[in-house]
Amino acid sequence: MHVRSFQLSDYRPVTQLLETVLSAECYEETMEAFARQLSWDSELVLVASVEDEIAGIIIGTIDQNKGYYYRVAVRSGYQRQGIGKALIRSLRQRFEQRNVTKIMITADEHNEPILPLYESLGFAANDFFRSFQKLSIIAG
Repeated sequence: MHVRSFQLSDYRPVTQLLETVLSAECYEETMEAFARQLSWDSELVLVASVEDEIAGIIIGTIDQNKGYYYRVAVRSGYQRQGIGKALIRSLRQRFEQRNVTKIMITADEHNEPILPLYESLGFAANDFFRSFQKLSIIAG
């Protein structure tokens, strides 16, 4: 597995992954945030590849010197193999390189089921940013 920055050639496989893994409502919200984040700072969108196949993606953003994990998605055939954790750790490194003062997890209704994944990596309840605003509003 290799974690790297998103590249334009990843667009089709990433959108297919998101459409497959996420609910329709979550997909629409995520695609809007994904497009905005790519226009702001594509270095905070990471993909995990396994043998040249996109297995997972994580979308983050920085707002007012705080790093936010927005969405992580892993293709069903690759789940529970450490890919989500690798993406989270890699994005954390990017946040730390940029000297963010706090790292938060956007805890919307779509992320609730994976909050235990973040907890397994040492995040606590006070690291969850519960907001019903979309990423475009938070970081815009």
